[in-house]
This record gives sequence, structure tokens and C-alpha cells, in this order.
Amino acid sequence: MLGRGVSGRDLILLGGGLFLIFKATWEIYAKVEGDAHESGAGGARAAFVWVLVQILLLDIVFSLDSVITAVGMANQLSIMVTAMVIAMLVMLVSAGPVSDFIDRHPSLKILALAFLLLIGVMLLAEGMGSHMEKGYIYFAMAFSLLVEFLNMRYRRRQASRRGPA
Repeated sequence: MLGRGVSGRDLILLGGGLFLIFKATWEIYAKVEGDAHESGAGGARAAFVWVLVQILLLDIVFSLDSVITAVGMANQLSIMVTAMVIAMLVMLVSAGPVSDFIDRHPSLKILALAFLLLIGVMLLAEGMGSHMEKGYIYFAMAFSLLVEFLNMRYRRRQASRRGPA
């Protein structure tokens, strides 16, 4: 950021990066230390609303680069708005099944949180003017996910060899 002005995009990237770093670190700590997020019956609805707000905020941050690219590619605002609304709806619809899958595989929770931490650091660096090659980050994430899927398969095969407990 030295030698150049701070744009609105930079502020959004910095805020989004700090949010992801904070949120991922908080959740990793809670998972590792066993500090479960306790909520009563009334807290379940508030927690659900908070999750939806976080999803929408993350979608806005992650979509910023796409929006900037779309502005350069599409001349019609209605096309850009429609694409963003469809993307958000797809994400909201798929959030439940993805969440269920991650709940069934606890090790994926930590991996997903580590991905959020990595993305948060990338957003922070980009907001401060450093360019990070996204291909390397995506490769590292894909490789980590592949290793985790292999571990899941290995654990499933080991459990089936032992038989029912």
C-alpha cells in the first residue's frame, strides 16, 4: 500500500481478510480446545441468522473480483445482478448439504477452516497491494483435499475390517 492510494476494493479485501482470519482462528481454537458453541433453544434461530449473515458477507468478499471482472466484460447491469443473485442462491441452497457432509467428517472441518485462514491471509495480502498467484493457492488446497479424501477412505476401510463395534 506504500506509494499508492487505498481504494474501496482494498478496504473490502482487508476487512474480509481480517474477518476470515479471525473467524477461522476462533473456530479452530474452539474445535481443538473442545469449547463447543453452546446455544439454547432460543439461540438456535439467532445462530442460524448469524450463519446466513456470515455466508452473505463472505459471498460479497469472494465475489468482489468476479464483479470487477464482470463489469469489464458485461455492459448490462441486469446481467451482472442476475448472475450475482443466482450465484448467491446456489450457495445458499448448497450450504445445507455441504454442512451436513462436513459434519459427518470432522477432519474436514479443520481442513475447511484452514482453507478459510489461507484465503483470509491471501485477501489481506491483496488488500495491502501484494499480488499472490491464486493458482498456487488453489493447487495447495486441492492437494490437501485429495490427501484428506485418501485418509477418509483409509479410515473407512480400516473400520470395515474391524467390523461393527
